[in-house]
Amino acid sequence: MPEFRPLGLDGVIEILPEKFGDARGFFSETYNSKTFADAGIELDFVQDNHSFSAEKGVLRGMHFQMPPFAQDKLVRVTRGSVFDVAVDIRKGSPTYAQWVGVELSAEKWNQLLVPKGFAHGFVTLEPDTEFLYKVTNFYSRECDRSIRFDDPEIGIDWPFDVSQVVLSDKDHAAGLLSETETGFIYEG
Repeated sequence: MPEFRPLGLDGVIEILPEKFGDARGFFSETYNSKTFADAGIELDFVQDNHSFSAEKGVLRGMHFQMPPFAQDKLVRVTRGSVFDVAVDIRKGSPTYAQWVGVELSAEKWNQLLVPKGFAHGFVTLEPDTEFLYKVTNFYSRECDRSIRFDDPEIGIDWPFDVSQVVLSDKDHAAGLLSETETGFIYEG
């Protein structure tokens, strides 16, 4: 049975699946809809994504999709490690613009659940890192948004010299949270 650890922001949960090993290798059930439902997490995942980062210091984020294509994400690392971050972008939320970060790694075998209404991003902590995520809605170019990873209003404490990160053109051009329409309103 996995362990579910709330991380202090509404719905952001670190998940630690069990891993059973022997001389052949290991087996792990990384997702089971009944086990998650028993823990109060009922989601319908519709798409799996897989990214590879060749270098240490690749920063991807902070990304989200606006309604009606908002996505819950269940993310994990299968090779390497990342510092993974979720930021509350729900206007009116008591934790608006607050963030939580956790190291995800193949060694720790942990996962992070990032609900709708949160921007998500990560920086690789070692080369050749593979990152997988399940999402509850399909990709929509029209609803795809980014917020600057170094937005001073949010103040993410990245465990990396941010002047050395490798960014995509999209992430380099991202605006500040205060300048970005998110489409999310806190409903208490």
